[in-house]
Amino acid sequence: MRAARFYAPGTPLALEEMAATPPGPGEARVEVKGCGICGTDLHIALEGTIQLPKTPVTLGHEAAGVVAEIGPGVSGWAPGDRVAIFPNVACGACYACREGREVLCLNGQVLGINRDGAFADSVTLPASCLIPLPEAVPFTVGAIVADAVSTAYRAVVGRGGLRSGERVAVFGCGGLGVHGIKIARLRGAAQIIAVDVAPGALRRAREAGATETVDAKEGDAAKQIRSLTAGEGVDLALEFVGLRASVTEALRSLKRGARAVVAGVGPDRVELPPLRSFVGSEISLLASMGSTREDVRTVIQLAAGGRLELASSVTGEVPLSQINDGLRRAFTKEGDPVRIVVVP
Repeated sequence: MRAARFYAPGTPLALEEMAATPPGPGEARVEVKGCGICGTDLHIALEGTIQLPKTPVTLGHEAAGVVAEIGPGVSGWAPGDRVAIFPNVACGACYACREGREVLCLNGQVLGINRDGAFADSVTLPASCLIPLPEAVPFTVGAIVADAVSTAYRAVVGRGGLRSGERVAVFGCGGLGVHGIKIARLRGAAQIIAVDVAPGALRRAREAGATETVDAKEGDAAKQIRSLTAGEGVDLALEFVGLRASVTEALRSLKRGARAVVAGVGPDRVELPPLRSFVGSEISLLASMGSTREDVRTVIQLAAGGRLELASSVTGEVPLSQINDGLRRAFTKEGDPVRIVVVP
């Protein structure tokens, strides 16, 4: 099989011929039909801002495909089954796993980071990572649900607890932010204010359902948000950028007693507001990491039932042989992509 191997930041992924790994006990091998290019892949391969524990490794963690083989002891799955892949391989024994929070597993592995991922013709992984993918959901959409969509779903619903009628500000309208807007609209948000610096991102935000947009290049995004909310601020601010400046503005945009959820990841250190205003306003600051299997199942059901439109999120496809061009296009934002999917 072919696999796109990462050796060092700034160097092209090497498309290599490798032997497909046969599934062991409790495992399955999946023929990959689509794997999304995520910002994490760009941080690893092009920027070098995320360091991997070992190289070379096959990148890619947003995947869907067809079961090709099952290993000993696997039940409930058969060759030919359509699946989305949950990218977190958890130990199942630590306290996080026992509490059902496998994304926080103390011994966990993530596809494409500390074990081989799905920028390949096939991937072998525990059968516990397989999630049924109905025929109504294309493989390209199934590929992105376990990260680009479900991560946003967890931030909005699981951690943010968005209630119908609330006001929302979404900071960063790339792959996560656009889906956060769609999910907030589905949950009945009364007002959705999208914040970004890129005209293309703000246009996509409006198309996704944002009621207003704020161009952060014009300065003081929080002030602009307050002017759009009769001076009150929002009930929920969602930060999908991973920068100190946007976290600060998200906190400043909140009304008293409101909450901010940070799902963006980056190297910046953030600061709390002065304790007098932070405590006195009862502001909640929450982090949101990845998603759960139940989040992924819910998103798939919403997509299959036509309640959550995701086809427009796949703004480009590239064959595995052109993966480096796909990474370049995603990094330079050529054509204002939401997600480019590698289709082996």
